[in-house]
Amino acid sequence: MKTIIESAWTNRELLKGSKTQDTIREVIEQLDKGKIRVAEPSSNGWQVNEWIKKAVILYFPIQKMET
Repeated sequence: MKTIIESAWTNRELLKGSKTQDTIREVIEQLDKGKIRVAEPSSNGWQVNEWIKKAVILYFPIQKMET
């Protein structure tokens, strides 16, 4: 998943593909279930999982927003 997210971050054209969109949605689902976290405590403070943060940002252009 991390590789797909990182690739889509550098090449936004990949957001058109269903594999990329499915991967982003899977990351969001795992976040919702508490299986993964954007940031985690570590011995040096908090460690940010950049690829997960990127997946959250990439979720907005692929998801239809409701008002």
